[in-house]
Amino acid sequence: MNALPAPVAPARSAPGVRRRRYLLCPPEHFAVEYAINPWMDPDRPVDRDGALRQWNALASVLRSLGHRVDLLAPRPGLPDMVFTANGATVVDGRVLVARFRHRQRAGESAAHRRWFEAARFRQVRTAAEVNEGEGDLLVAGPRILAASGFRTTTAAHQEAERVLGLPVVSLRLTDPRYYHLDTALAVLDDTRVMYYPDAFAPEARRLLRRLYPDAILAGAPDAAAFGLNAISDGRHVVLPAAARGLAEQLRAADFVPVPVSLPELLKAGGGPKCCVLEIRSA
Repeated sequence: MNALPAPVAPARSAPGVRRRRYLLCPPEHFAVEYAINPWMDPDRPVDRDGALRQWNALASVLRSLGHRVDLLAPRPGLPDMVFTANGATVVDGRVLVARFRHRQRAGESAAHRRWFEAARFRQVRTAAEVNEGEGDLLVAGPRILAASGFRTTTAAHQEAERVLGLPVVSLRLTDPRYYHLDTALAVLDDTRVMYYPDAFAPEARRLLRRLYPDAILAGAPDAAAFGLNAISDGRHVVLPAAARGLAEQLRAADFVPVPVSLPELLKAGGGPKCCVLEIRSA
């Protein structure tokens, strides 16, 4: 594994920064046993110990930035459970648990629901429509940006609006490499995002330009490096180390890029954000 740079010191006084609470799941059973996105190749070897080291480094970075990290216990037979972002969406303590499109991941829903119920969340509902959590439902200040095209359905957008209490903006994805919204767009703070325009249908690009005229636009190399699969606390942006162009753009926009390296998890089509579910309590 490549050596990682030392984590930056927290800047809790910076505008927009607040301590976050995240749910992560160790990749103890991580493997690529099937192919449900273009990144997955079951014939390509996976280093599970390497994946665990890389995941531990990510968790350490989040803690070093002052954030709380809670853990979901991994379960045998669910190799993608490390990607907790797909398991639910949480807004003001209201939890909408995912309903996965592919049967290989279906068991993750019950595991997430049990965790939230054990943690004494009072409003926990499993989605009736196909909905892959924060993979496709990104909370962006006063709204939720929601994707369709590959996993989450447009009917799920309406359900999310009812359950989570925020207006939903629907965006259609068209490039199968960017099968979840969090692979093509990252929320930086309540008013700013970064995204890869070519991942979206023309009408979605027009809508994003109108909503976010000052957005950071990623180029193809940074998008392919999963640079948009990033975690932001309003100042620090944890993103893949290979997305060097995006890191420079973030610095120019007064954010602090925090590079991490997760090459083993990328073999399953996952990056930093895929591994992190934000818990927004009331």
